[in-house]
Formats: sequence, C-alpha cells, structure tokens
Amino acid sequence: MSAPSDLFPLVGSHVPTIGGVAKAIDRGVGIGCTAMQIFVKNNMQWFAKPLPESETRAFSGHPLRDKLGVIVAHAGYLINLGVEGTENHDKSLRSLSDEMLRCEQLGIRSLVLHPGSHLGAGMEAGISSVTRNLDRLHAEHPDLKVRITLETTAGQGACIGARFEEIAEILRGVSQPERLEVCLDTAHAFAAGYDLSLPKGAEKTFAEFDRLIGIKKLSVLHLNDSKSALGSRVDRHDNLGKGKIGLGTFRWIMRSKELAGIPKILETPKGKDLAEDVEAMGLLRSFLE
Repeated sequence: MSAPSDLFPLVGSHVPTIGGVAKAIDRGVGIGCTAMQIFVKNNMQWFAKPLPESETRAFSGHPLRDKLGVIVAHAGYLINLGVEGTENHDKSLRSLSDEMLRCEQLGIRSLVLHPGSHLGAGMEAGISSVTRNLDRLHAEHPDLKVRITLETTAGQGACIGARFEEIAEILRGVSQPERLEVCLDTAHAFAAGYDLSLPKGAEKTFAEFDRLIGIKKLSVLHLNDSKSALGSRVDRHDNLGKGKIGLGTFRWIMRSKELAGIPKILETPKGKDLAEDVEAMGLLRSFLE
C-alpha cells in the first residue's frame, strides 16, 4: 500500500456521487474518510453516457484528492458473469468493460465485482463461465491497470463466491490471475457460514482465507455487521455493533498487523448526511488507541 503514513488507518465508506464523481471526494474527505468507495455509473443501469473530460480532470486533479489514500469502485449490480448465451450476458460484458474503462480514466485501481449467479446451471458451470468471461475481458483490455476485485458473497440463491474455495477456483482458472484481486465482506462471509462473531472466529476465518486464496490477494475489506444469522445466506447489512457479528471482531480486524494496509470500507445503513459513517469511522479508529 503506497498511501502516506499520515492517512492510516485507511478507513472510509461508500460515498454518493450525486453531482458528479468529483463531488464524492468533497463528501468523503468532509466526513473524515482516508479511503472511499464509489460507483462510476448508476449501479442499477447497464450503460451510461461517457464521462466528460472535464469531470475526469476535476476528479483526478481535485485539490483534496491526496487526502484519500485509496479510492475503490464498485461495479453495477446487474452484471452477471456466471451465465452465457443470454441477452444479459452480452450486456454484462459490455457494461463491465465500460466500468473498467471508466476506472482507468479516473485512476481507480480496484473495481469490486460480485462474481455472478449460475441461475441454476450449477456451481461448476457458473465458475467456468466466470473464468472464461474474465479471460475475455482481460484479452480485450490487455493494458488496463484496473484490477477486477472479486467480492465474497452471502450465497443467496445461485450466487457464486460464498465459499473461499469458489473464489480460489476462479483465480486458478483464469489465464492472468495477477490481474485479479479479492474483497472480503464481513456480513457476506458471516451469512455464508464463516463464524466471525468472536475474535477467535475472525482469526480462524482469515487464516482459512489465507490458506485457500492468500492474504496478498486481499485488496479491499467491506466492514459490515450482519442483520442475518450465521449461515443464513441472506445479505442484510447492519451498522457496526448493531448486528450479529459484534464489535469484538471489528476491533480484532483493526488491530491485525496483517490487515493494517488494506482499505476498510463501510457499506452500512445511513442517512443523507452520512452521520452514521462518521460515528462508525470514529469507532474503528478508537480500536487502535
């Protein structure tokens, strides 16, 4: 992690881009983020108008840009690389390709992506589809610096990526694994059956992640408590300390030397003033005191 030491710990939240991507920097820095996550287009639409050059310049040249050690993007929720041969498959490829190019324009290195759903075709078929589609995208964009960052999922329905073994299989299957990174979401992992509810459980879970995937592949952490029960496979985020995971786990994560340089992003419920994020970031920083 190349962020200046005075920006540590790298904590932040998912910040709205209302009014343009550059406005997100004002909002993020304004609430005390040293890292943040944004959407580079509407997350519930396939396509968007190209980013005007004035907007990319305002983002990359923003006077507060150096107050953020890391900016991460999250891909749209419609994208699904887990099936092929459908109208939405073609749209998914074109939409993700567009997001990769937008990240490149904005100088964003990590693009967090839910791997997708096999829609009943079976996990093996779904993982094979994801690996083929990632290879296709990498071949189409051989020189992009942005890294697709596969996010662990809660395992709802036919979703791919709830088990670390599934992410590991994708990494083994692609032609250029060095172009992929991984994001672990605590609420997703808990709902998928990884018991993070105590520090010992967190230690065990991250040791399992390291064994199967490798901590070096972990480039983003989503710190979310869970409204859903352990192993429920239901994705429902809660504010830190309000859900079933508990504060002890988040304290352990913040104090872990192995995870110290990884940006930690909140995706928890909040109002328009982002006051809940300010409180949560203060709580996370207090764990280091």
